[in-house]
Amino acid sequence: MGFVNELKKEIMIVKERDPAIHSNMEVLLYPSFKAMIMYRTAHKLYRKKHYFLARWISQKAVRKTGIEIHPGAEIGEGFFIDHGNGVVIGETAIIGNNVTLYQGVTLGGTGKEQGKRHPTIGDNVMISAGAKVLGSFTIGANSKIGAGSVVLAEVPPNSTVVGVPGRVVKRKEESAPREQLDQIHLPDPVCEDISCLQKSNTKLINRLIELEARMKALEIEQESKDREDKENENL
Repeated sequence: MGFVNELKKEIMIVKERDPAIHSNMEVLLYPSFKAMIMYRTAHKLYRKKHYFLARWISQKAVRKTGIEIHPGAEIGEGFFIDHGNGVVIGETAIIGNNVTLYQGVTLGGTGKEQGKRHPTIGDNVMISAGAKVLGSFTIGANSKIGAGSVVLAEVPPNSTVVGVPGRVVKRKEESAPREQLDQIHLPDPVCEDISCLQKSNTKLINRLIELEARMKALEIEQESKDREDKENENL
């Protein structure tokens, strides 16, 4: 009965997050669904120290789906991978509840260090396409990681991160609902910096024009005074 409930949960998650799915039968073809069913089996074997068998199942899942989840990773409920090709999740990664990943996401380490070497992802986090989260640190709950970002340091809860290397560009205190899977409308720090520079440049140019006009007026005034003095001398 536990396995049947697990299947029902995974089907519900895929249908809830992907509007392209129209029936339960379609879910059975979905890469995320296959990968998660195989991961849950592999993870149980890994916890019982059947490491070879666990890895064999996970590698079989990679060949079928393009999604590589190490059986040692800990993944909470409501986990969803959209499309999924190229997703890599390391052995010591810990993922909370209701987390969404898109294609090309890596939750990896930064070298050959021992122990906890992969990130911890809080609840209700969305990691957009192509983002890389590398190292043993925490991505706080209700955060968003922008597409193509490379995150190398801890992220506070309720944050939005973009860029290479990733930096926090927005923070809010309220929790984000898990249905809010917007990858597009994220702040662009480069655009904001360029906009600030353009405004500063415009101010400087206007000030320079003003100073040049004053200098010109002073020169004209001085020339007029010099002429008057010459005329007075001639008289």
